Amino acid sequence: MEEPGGGEPDPTGEDARDDASDRADPAANGDAGISADAADLPDDEVTDALPEDLDVGRLVGPHTFPNNNRRRVPGVLYLLIAAACLGLWLAKPSSPLVNAGFAWAGLGLALFGLYNLVAGSTLRVDEREALVAATREVGFAVGHASAQMGWRGLLSRPTWRILLYSAENPPAKRGLVLIDGINGEPIEHWVEDNPETWS
Repeated sequence: MEEPGGGEPDPTGEDARDDASDRADPAANGDAGISADAADLPDDEVTDALPEDLDVGRLVGPHTFPNNNRRRVPGVLYLLIAAACLGLWLAKPSSPLVNAGFAWAGLGLALFGLYNLVAGSTLRVDEREALVAATREVGFAVGHASAQMGWRGLLSRPTWRILLYSAENPPAKRGLVLIDGINGEPIEHWVEDNPETWS
């Protein structure tokens, strides 16, 4: 762009200041939230980072597995909504805004709420206790092991699934043990020679 006097554009003029401010302000370039240092890095050097509360490497102390009885909270909410629906239906049976759908919705929510209360059994056995019970069940010295929470049956009874490997290197045996999460009793177990190759 030429200056009105026919000369070259002034590099210290207003246009140059606008360009410099655009480069210095990441928000002006649509890069809000990126620091000036990160904006200058090549793409292959930019990495993502987990927030501190999600970074497992920063976890201090034992991990507490969430209890299964948290399922009772939505059960209570379903029952409260069911009571409101049934209460409206009983209070205003002839209203054009309240019809039999309120009664059916109330009954359905009440049944589902009761199911959540019954299925929300309290988890009384933690993963360490389940691992000890599983070790007794398989009958070999355990090296590596992994615990996973699952549920079984119509009442969603909490069940630990423990995968175990023997202590040899490489492991000669592996086993899978199901431990009841309420009373700690073994439900089933399978033990076999380890078919995996560890070379």
